[in-house]
Amino acid sequence: MPMRRRVSVFIFALFFQSTVAFAADAARPRIGLVLGGGGARGAAHIGVLEVLQKLRVPIDCVAGTSMGALVAGAWAAGMSPEKMREALAAADWSDMFVDNPEYAEMSYRNKLVSRSYLPGSESGVSANGVAYQGGVVAGQKIKLFFNQLVRANQGERNIEDLPLPLSIVATDIGTGERVVFRDGALTTAMRASMSVPGLLAPVDHQGRKLVDGGLVDNLPIGEVRERCRADVVIAVNVGSPLLKAEEVGSLLTVSAQMVGILTEQNVSRSLATLRPGDIYIQPELNGITAADFSKHAEAAASGRAATQAAAPKLARLAASEPAYAAWWQGIEVSRRTSPRIDDIEIVGLNRVSPQAIERHLSVQPGETIRPSVIGRDLLRMYGDGYYESVDYTVLSQRDRNVLRIMPVEKRWGPDYARFSINLQADNSQGSTFGLRAAYHQTWLNPLGGELIYHGEIGTANRLGINYYQPLDARQRFFFEGTAGAGQTRLNIYEGDKRIAQYRDSETGVGAHLGVNVGLLGPLRLGWVHRHRYFDRDIGDPSLPRADKRFSGWKASLDFDQFDRMYFPTRGWAAQLSWFESPGQNYARAEADLRGAYAFGGTVVNARLRYTGSPRGDLPIYDAGTLGGFLNLTAFASNQIIGDDIRYLGLRGEQIIGRLPLGLRGDMRVGIALEAAKVGSPYTESQRRGVLDSTALYVGGETPFGPAYIGLGYSTSGASNLFLFVGTP
Repeated sequence: MPMRRRVSVFIFALFFQSTVAFAADAARPRIGLVLGGGGARGAAHIGVLEVLQKLRVPIDCVAGTSMGALVAGAWAAGMSPEKMREALAAADWSDMFVDNPEYAEMSYRNKLVSRSYLPGSESGVSANGVAYQGGVVAGQKIKLFFNQLVRANQGERNIEDLPLPLSIVATDIGTGERVVFRDGALTTAMRASMSVPGLLAPVDHQGRKLVDGGLVDNLPIGEVRERCRADVVIAVNVGSPLLKAEEVGSLLTVSAQMVGILTEQNVSRSLATLRPGDIYIQPELNGITAADFSKHAEAAASGRAATQAAAPKLARLAASEPAYAAWWQGIEVSRRTSPRIDDIEIVGLNRVSPQAIERHLSVQPGETIRPSVIGRDLLRMYGDGYYESVDYTVLSQRDRNVLRIMPVEKRWGPDYARFSINLQADNSQGSTFGLRAAYHQTWLNPLGGELIYHGEIGTANRLGINYYQPLDARQRFFFEGTAGAGQTRLNIYEGDKRIAQYRDSETGVGAHLGVNVGLLGPLRLGWVHRHRYFDRDIGDPSLPRADKRFSGWKASLDFDQFDRMYFPTRGWAAQLSWFESPGQNYARAEADLRGAYAFGGTVVNARLRYTGSPRGDLPIYDAGTLGGFLNLTAFASNQIIGDDIRYLGLRGEQIIGRLPLGLRGDMRVGIALEAAKVGSPYTESQRRGVLDSTALYVGGETPFGPAYIGLGYSTSGASNLFLFVGTP
């Protein structure tokens, strides 16, 4: 057969096969995929998509709610199930539901406020009354994760521009209406659909406050019938079963059951609309709750198994290999680089200066955007504490690529009320308690001036004011003024026995100039004046009183690069200060160096501390102290007072549990080995040489601050049983 004829026959055969395959695929039914909500259980959807891909089942439209919206949105945006699985595995879900960046990445002022007050206590104060945050979690990191999934750094992804018709369901919390996103920003729709009431703050969209779509339509079967006139619906239900009656008892479980009842009712209504030709998939997810995001691989495997069991029904929906490949090629996003940025815009600010945003921004015009870098920059902006969210988008305007930064200032700001509590008990001093409150005014002027009025009542009583004034728009240089008065009690010990108790009253003022060294912390130089008055309450009448005024120059450095404020897992901190009192002829130097490093679930901590007098002798009214938890634990708080104090502490902690979603922290069991030497002791004067302490404790970070209970013992005979909850 001549070559030309053989080629013609081959082309005709290929054309005939393709035509037959196309005709067969063209006659296939329209298929709608429904991915229901279920929190962490929704990772089962990834396994479902994997099997649908293996069986070559093309989809004509998809609808999702809550976690189903996340998976549906990422898939419709071109992310394969394999890449989706990798993204979920790489995500730190325990951190995802904590809005703030690592403690090291927060601004120093926000660190200072967080050290003194509970972040969850922040309430807005205005002429209209008191306003509160919208949820335990604002969703800052969750939104950035969505941006990463859909490659927002490459350009805005709108639902109407996606190659696969997508519907995402949310709920208007004001009216109870069902809201369906068929257009608009994809990540905004995903975030709205996942806003679990009470946990995640609602999303403001076109005058509505939107929350989890599961409240009204957790399995939106009717949506795909309407969206693409689906002939066949594949519905995947991953909802959590209702609690048993005996499991409902607390306020939390009652609330969860109420939401569960609403969800189950609308799911039942949706399931009643299934037709004989539809396919219903319900993965076996026993032992996986809506909050078990760490079990995403197990959930995906369950979704895969359930879909494989439905393979005989799904087989009739399969497309030919060429047709399926062409269908998926039209959806999948091929790898491409982020566009180069020509301009940067900052929009939406009312009080905050744009330069306060710019100081955290790494990308510059002419550069491309890397998701990890832009995510870090936005978290640093959020860590200033002025915003309820910070987002970005990449737009094309007249052949120019514009990076638009979109901070949303706190609606309940700029003035806040803050609170904290502390409760402490030990067998040396008994119990103490305190309630702390503050009125915090921010952005008093265009440079970002702040004023904090603070007070404490309890075992210690204090009143004070702190004024902080940045001197440039990027807030590198600042002035800080302080004034305050307070009274607490000071116990005096000798031979492990309390021999006196004094009322320690103090007033003071200070003025400092400083510079913020990036996010490390500030350097300060200033003048302070203090008046301390010690009045004996209990003890030998021959013991002296003290009434002393003293002033001097003070220089300080306060760098903190720990990943957490309390019980860190890695990082370091350094606090150094020098006080020079010309009138009293002495200088006071203090250094406190700390570090932490984790090996898996074990954390090793070290601390080195010095307090002494490079010139003259420290007077007793400004001496160094030892005693208390992790400050020579076997001894009572401030039991040892003196000059020339050297301290070394080493401790190991084993993480034994983690707090629920939305609460950063873990619980630990630890052992601390401590040693100290006092060159000139003013109390416990007979204790010379090296003092030691060994402590065993259980503790961790809680919503109320650090909490710990334990026992300290010294070979010198001192011991201390202690309990603490609250903010130090």
